Amino acid sequence: MADRIVTAEELAQQLRAVSVAEFFEKNRHLLGYENPTKALITIVKEFVDNALDACEEARILPDVKVLVKEISPDRFRVRTEDNGPGIVEEKLALAFGKLLYGSKFHRLKMSRGTQGLGASGSVLYSQLTTGKPVRLVSSTGKDIHEIEVTIDVNKNEPRIVSHKQERNPNKWHGLKIEVETEGRYIEGRQSVLEYLRQTAMCNPYAKIVFEGPNGRVEFERAVKELPPLPKEIKPHPYGVEIGLLRRMLSTTSSKNLLGFLTSEFSRVGRGTALQICKLAKLEPNKKPYDVSHEETERLHKSMQMVKLIGPPTDCLSPLGEKLLEEGLRKETRAEFVVAVTRPPSVYRGNPFQIECALAFGGELTAEGSAQLFRFANKMPLLYHTSDCVTTESVVETDWRRYAFSQSSGQLPQGQLAILIHFASVWVPYTSEGKQAIANYPEIMKEMKLALQEAGRQLAIYVRQKHKMHERQLRKELFEKYIPELAESLEKLTDDKKEKLIAELEKIVKKSGVKSEEDGKTTGNDKESEKTGK
Repeated sequence: MADRIVTAEELAQQLRAVSVAEFFEKNRHLLGYENPTKALITIVKEFVDNALDACEEARILPDVKVLVKEISPDRFRVRTEDNGPGIVEEKLALAFGKLLYGSKFHRLKMSRGTQGLGASGSVLYSQLTTGKPVRLVSSTGKDIHEIEVTIDVNKNEPRIVSHKQERNPNKWHGLKIEVETEGRYIEGRQSVLEYLRQTAMCNPYAKIVFEGPNGRVEFERAVKELPPLPKEIKPHPYGVEIGLLRRMLSTTSSKNLLGFLTSEFSRVGRGTALQICKLAKLEPNKKPYDVSHEETERLHKSMQMVKLIGPPTDCLSPLGEKLLEEGLRKETRAEFVVAVTRPPSVYRGNPFQIECALAFGGELTAEGSAQLFRFANKMPLLYHTSDCVTTESVVETDWRRYAFSQSSGQLPQGQLAILIHFASVWVPYTSEGKQAIANYPEIMKEMKLALQEAGRQLAIYVRQKHKMHERQLRKELFEKYIPELAESLEKLTDDKKEKLIAELEKIVKKSGVKSEEDGKTTGNDKESEKTGK
């Protein structure tokens, strides 16, 4: 019997909308929940990142507590607590029970989270694997609210299971989050502990306390100053695509094109706006919503042709060389650290800034490849290393110029740690999992320039150390043969052997050869690096 032909009307009956929550429930790997190990790290990461963002915006030195407790071999209780400003009662359930709900997606300023997917995605995953609600405790300094929330997947809406309210005599403020989830706990290079260690490295002003299955670990803050708070900016004409421009024209409150260009974009003044309109052959007084599709294309092309100043850079909050040095030294215990912060640059109209720090010697292992620490907006990137422009920029740098061995297409070898921080209003991640940065030529160029600048400073120190070591070996070799030399000289002269040994030892001291331990440098003396003294 032949298969019955399905009609268009029957197919139409099968069509229905898919909620965001339902989509990510079936495609959880897109949010970083590819396996139980990575899932546990991702949940901790999302909660800690939100805590640090909240504290920084409120100008509070972060105190973050993290608990990971094993309930059974494949199930864990994860709890985080911070001393941030807290979340008001009306928004608490929405913040964790609705995907793509947040305050950062439409803002052009540097922050860890941007998509409104992180924390709610963690709640969705824990709900999917255990069926348990998330427990939230929050206070802004007034009453304390404790709620339990699940996500209605079909509607992408929060469903409050319970709500308790109590007085707050101590005026506590902050947020506690607790979920029960499926996961696997390990220790090593891709673990919860390593994520927190690297977070402490790139956020040296934060105190992080971790209670895990193998005990308690504290990461004390190295400095007591916060980086500057970034400011929100408007889109730059060079970074706006034609589809977005069309939508902006239809939703603006400006009454004419002149006002639209000067009020909706950064770096566009009256004179520049008039020049854009002239190039596009459009009247400055034309109403934005009356601009046709063809005219929009001309307007977009004209915006790219006009010479403009780059976007403002106060939307970025780089760590700075001092905080980078302190953070890397604290966690690696290296004997020498150098940091470089590059001037801001732009890709697709988005300002970004590259920071780099190199650590050498000390407790760093001398065997194998250098350690690479990748960060985006102060967040560690633990996975997809080979897909990241950070790794590619390190591999393409010629480290032999800076006194390190390197095989083709590989990381350098030796007692070296490399930290690269990418700061931007919009990080071009390769996926929603936010573990690798896309390779834009402008980004690659800035990363390599930062590595080269830091490499030159490090090479001075490394070569001085190598020279000192060689001189020490020559000194030790000479001292080894002093008795034999004195014995031979005794036969050729009338002097006694003891006197000759004393004279030869004086010659060694006068030669200015210091022992390796005497000449060891433990800090950063940038003047001596520059002069070579």
